[in-house]
Amino acid sequence: MSSEPIGSRSSGGRPIEKNLLRPVREFLDTEVAGAGVLLAATVVALVWANSPVGASYESLWSTRLMIGLGRFVLEQDLQHWVNDGLMAIFFFVIGLEIKRELVRGELNEPKKAALPAVAAVGGMVVPGLIFLAFNRGTSAAGGWGIPMATDIAFALGALALFGRRVPSSVRVFLLSIAIVDDIGAIVVIALFYSEGIQLVPLLVAVAGIAVVVGMRRVGIWWVPIYVFVGAGIWLATLISGVHATIAGVALGLVTPAHPLDPSALDRIPFLPGAGPSWLKPEIARTTRLRVQEAVPVAERLAHALHPWTSYFVIPLFALANAGVTFHATGVRAILASNVVRGVVLGLVVGKVVGIWGFARIAQRMGVVQLPERTSWMQLASAGGFAGIGFTVSLFITELAFSDAALVTEAKIGILLASVLAATLGSIVLRMAPGAYR
Repeated sequence: MSSEPIGSRSSGGRPIEKNLLRPVREFLDTEVAGAGVLLAATVVALVWANSPVGASYESLWSTRLMIGLGRFVLEQDLQHWVNDGLMAIFFFVIGLEIKRELVRGELNEPKKAALPAVAAVGGMVVPGLIFLAFNRGTSAAGGWGIPMATDIAFALGALALFGRRVPSSVRVFLLSIAIVDDIGAIVVIALFYSEGIQLVPLLVAVAGIAVVVGMRRVGIWWVPIYVFVGAGIWLATLISGVHATIAGVALGLVTPAHPLDPSALDRIPFLPGAGPSWLKPEIARTTRLRVQEAVPVAERLAHALHPWTSYFVIPLFALANAGVTFHATGVRAILASNVVRGVVLGLVVGKVVGIWGFARIAQRMGVVQLPERTSWMQLASAGGFAGIGFTVSLFITELAFSDAALVTEAKIGILLASVLAATLGSIVLRMAPGAYR
């Protein structure tokens, strides 16, 4: 009987190397399941806000919470603690995913990144222009960033309803578009939705990032010190006027996406006997450490935090932000609102036209190629699902508008657009040749 490395096979007989190369699959699985929780939280928020006890909804999220240390005091309402604090964790995970895709994923080579990058740019530019076409020169013009976003959880969750009938290339294409969209949204938030920037706190935040990079280079991996420095970076970013979630993104981007020790798997001890019954505690510890060293830090953190963001942070954000009171706004007023029109048409029409159109033009120019066994109709369906802006669109709404009426109109537009975009994507996918095989 031949010996093999301990831990080289899981209990199901799968090689460890194969298990280590499943991040995209696990990411998709978590997003799909998280979409159900997110949908439930959204429904609860809508029902609660429009119920006889709807006043308690506004009262709860307007509750002021304060933390202080000596003379320093930070006070915000509960909604802003969710939006500025917990959402920084979500954007940290987004930063980790972006770093992984740029280093080891679908965006790590120009040829692979070209199609989703070009399509995503179209999916941001066209919706923004459509919104401005309706709202240019008005107080609502600053909301042009609202229809640029894609909600990864809802988009992939809707696509997952078609199961294995959807080519994997379409799923990866949609995921890649969403990640590039996230990059665009982060840039937009940092450049256009940060106000009254103060230089000294911003320099402190930058210095904190430099400290994190320095600790990484000298091999300091003690988690508590990273949490402490990360909290300081978040606080400095918040005080600086740059939106605090950018701190989460920055920390994610400086997290290593390569294995700390690429040769760790080759140094797992061999077991001369016949199976795990011979496993000794010291060999088990060595095996566990070697496997851990072979997995990039970014991947380990994303794996640990992703369920928390999918099942807790994002649903809580939806609960705090999706509670629109419809009884205060008539149907006729909704349909007459240029904000609603700009958001709905931007997300539903602009996403499809931008993603499909830019990809088609780039293909005609010889810049990109379609993935194998993927049709243009299937790409158009991905554009439809990408129109589900929801989470990030709601987030940008809170940054773009201070007028409560504009916030309400934008949220109604986002909710309508999400339903219509999911419906459009489903219809186009059903019509696409090869969707059912």
